[in-house]
Amino acid sequence: MFRKTFLPPIADLLAFEAAARHTSISRAAEELHLTQSAVSRQIRQLEEQLGTALFHRVRQRVVLTDAGRIYAADVQAVLQQLSASTQKTMAFASTDGLLNLAVLPTLGTRWLIPRLGDFMALHPEAMVNFSARTEPFDFAGTPFDAAIHFGAPHWAGAVCEYLMHEETVPVCSPIYRDRHNIRTPQDLTRVALLQQSTRPTQWAEWFELAGAPTALALRGPQSEHFAMIAQAAVSHLGAALLPRFLIEQELAAGSLVELSDLVLTSTDAYYLVYPEARAQSPLVKAFRDWLVAECHSP
Repeated sequence: MFRKTFLPPIADLLAFEAAARHTSISRAAEELHLTQSAVSRQIRQLEEQLGTALFHRVRQRVVLTDAGRIYAADVQAVLQQLSASTQKTMAFASTDGLLNLAVLPTLGTRWLIPRLGDFMALHPEAMVNFSARTEPFDFAGTPFDAAIHFGAPHWAGAVCEYLMHEETVPVCSPIYRDRHNIRTPQDLTRVALLQQSTRPTQWAEWFELAGAPTALALRGPQSEHFAMIAQAAVSHLGAALLPRFLIEQELAAGSLVELSDLVLTSTDAYYLVYPEARAQSPLVKAFRDWLVAECHSP
């Protein structure tokens, strides 16, 4: 438990933070709609409580002391966190349900969000917040109710609901295909291969499936996200191995074309993951049921 004597008044912290940011008492006073004397008094109270000077007064400016510089960074972080927490609580109070979801960036922007209107129509009282996460994390240390994860169904203290496997196909732009006369899997061994940095063996696996040489499968520029690779392929920079469901729009528009009928099906899969403590949450259950149905629909 925090000792109350270690917690300064919020008004004193706001005055100090504003003065530290502006290096000016007068500008801090303008921002806070206070008089300069009131801001000076609050900072002086804070310094007395801390037992150390936070500013040097230099003519019309204030300059942070070493202690003040360290304290200012901590205070700014705490105030930002408090502001964000207050905003989240206010958002929750205005709805009957708030779902904080961690998603893989490309899956979220290209597949989930375009479909989310159907879920919102079924549950108009719900509000869904998104944050990008690419690696597993400890739910206990985050505000998340659930996450969409690609990998094995192993997540400590959480339930993993299977969504779908990934079917990956080789694609490029029509211009790149014709420029390099790509007609067979073997033709891909002599062009630039756009690489997904977190899945470095994908091209080798696909070449092995196609019966093509794998010696050059690691050649080519790397990107971290599928969205970057898709855009690079659309921009005629090389051939890419991409999950078909993430490039539906490009395939339909003809900006990307499939180069082979051979499909590489992942051994890993997508899962909706949520902490065991949230398993009975009506909103989590509703989102799970909708998402599983969406993934299994034709």
